Amino acid sequence: MWSILKREVKNYVKNPLFWLGIAMGVLVVFYNVSPYLNIHYLREGEDIVNENPETYGDGDVFNGYVPTEDALRRELWEERIRENLISVLGMDHVGAQSVIDEMKGMDIPAACTHLESYRFYGAFYDYAATACHIGTRKEINSYIAEKLEDRPFSYYFSRKFADFAGVFMGFFAVVLLSALFMQDTRRNTYELLHTKPVSAGKYVSGKVGGGFAVCLITLAALNLIFFGICLASTRSSGFEVRLTDFLLASCFYILPNMLMIVSVYSLFSLLFKSPLPAVPFLFLYIVYSNMGSRNAEGVYGYYGRPLAIMVRFPGKFFDTAPPPMTLLNQIFLILAAICIILLSMQIWKRRRVY
Repeated sequence: MWSILKREVKNYVKNPLFWLGIAMGVLVVFYNVSPYLNIHYLREGEDIVNENPETYGDGDVFNGYVPTEDALRRELWEERIRENLISVLGMDHVGAQSVIDEMKGMDIPAACTHLESYRFYGAFYDYAATACHIGTRKEINSYIAEKLEDRPFSYYFSRKFADFAGVFMGFFAVVLLSALFMQDTRRNTYELLHTKPVSAGKYVSGKVGGGFAVCLITLAALNLIFFGICLASTRSSGFEVRLTDFLLASCFYILPNMLMIVSVYSLFSLLFKSPLPAVPFLFLYIVYSNMGSRNAEGVYGYYGRPLAIMVRFPGKFFDTAPPPMTLLNQIFLILAAICIILLSMQIWKRRRVY
C-alpha cells in the first residue's frame, strides 16, 4: 500500500503541471478573496470610495456598507415603495401614501402580498435591496469591532478562503486525478497487475491514498500561502489571525469532498477499466453541488444539497455561516466515499487472475 501511495505522490510532484496548477490556484483564490483583505478600521477623515447606491443588498463592509437596522430598513423600504407606486403605477402622492398607511402593522411578507392586490409585484426584492446601507466611519468601525469581539479575523476569512479554494480544488482534483488510474487501466498493464501478489485492499487503498495525498499537499500549500497573505495584510490593523482557523475550515469543508472525488475515480476506473467516464460525471456532480435552491420562505440562494462535494459561503464577510446540515452532510460524504472504496476493492477481486 505505502509503496503504491509514495509512487503516485512522487509521480505528481515531479510533474511541472502539478506546480503550475498550484500557482493558478493561488491566483484564482487570491482574485476572489483579495477584497476582504482590505477590511480595516477607518482613520479620522478616511472615506471609502463607492459609486454604488446608498442602499445595496449585496454590499459588504469592505466597500463601505453596514447592515441596516430593522426600523430604518422599514422606512427605507416604504420610501422605495412610495416612489415606485408613483413612477410605475402612476399614483399621485396622496394615493401612494394611502397604500403605505394600509401596510402599517403588517410584517414584510404580508405587506408584499397586500401590494400585489394593487398589481405591484417584486416588493420583496425592494426590501432585499435595503439590507445594507453606506455607513459612516463610526458605523463601519463599530460594526467591525462588534464582529471581532468574540471571533478572530481569520475565523471569517478562512471560510471565504474555503469557499473559493473548495471550488478550485474541486475542478483541480477532477482534472489532476484523471491520470491516477490511467496507466494501470491500460489493457496489458491491467491484466498484469491482476497476476501480481498484491491484495485488492492494498492496491485500491494505495491508489486512493496517493490521489488524496496529492490533494492534501495542494491544499496544505494553499493554506500556508493564504495564512501568510492574511497575516501580512492585516498586520497594520491589529486583527488576530490563526493558522488553526484555516486548517479547520479546510478539514471540515474541503477534504471530505476530495476524498469523494478520488473514490469516484477508483470506482469508475475499475468498473469501466478507464478513468475517463468519471470525468463528465464529476463535472456534472460539481454543477449539482453548486446549484442554488429556494428555502421555505421561497427565497432563492445557496442552501446546500445532499452529498454535495462543494460547500459555499456566499454571504457577507461577517455573516459566513455554512449552509444547513453541512457538517452532517460532510460526515455522510466520508461514509459514502468509504463504501465506494470498499466496492472498488470487490470489483478488483472479482477480476483478479489466479
